[in-house]
Amino acid sequence: MTKSDQGFLKQFSILIVGLCLLTLVLIITAVTIYHREPAETDPAASKDATARLAPVGAVYAGDTGRAAMEAAQAAAAKAAAAQVAYGGTTDGKTIYDNLCHSCHTAGVAGAPKLGDKAMWAPRIAEGLDTLIKHATEGYHGPDGNFMPPKGGNPALTDAQVKAAVTWIVGQAK
Repeated sequence: MTKSDQGFLKQFSILIVGLCLLTLVLIITAVTIYHREPAETDPAASKDATARLAPVGAVYAGDTGRAAMEAAQAAAAKAAAAQVAYGGTTDGKTIYDNLCHSCHTAGVAGAPKLGDKAMWAPRIAEGLDTLIKHATEGYHGPDGNFMPPKGGNPALTDAQVKAAVTWIVGQAK
């Protein structure tokens, strides 16, 4: 081997060893960074943990506590009022068009069709209060028909259910 070949092999070997060392340094750096990265957390999991750890009740003492309790009750009432279906309307036709029509137009689960006097007559004979009770609490009839409580929308108020039932019965008379 000539001197120039030996020089080349020496420099090439140094280059290869240097690249191997650089590769090892990069691998070790990547592993270190990966292990120091915080684990991803589910935001719902932290909310669940907070809810589990929260005290069951709250203590309200004195005027400040009374004010806090009244504010909490007002906020709860406001939140409940916001959950009322269809903006709280008591227009029977609006409630029918938004909810009841899906079963009472096609006769799903034995539901009497809107305006079908023959199907509504025996039900109307039981009285409006009974129909409202069945619509509010739900009903399983002897012939297999089924009415879910509040038409399947628990956000309906009793007044809204009464208005819808009254309107539907009015269409069958």
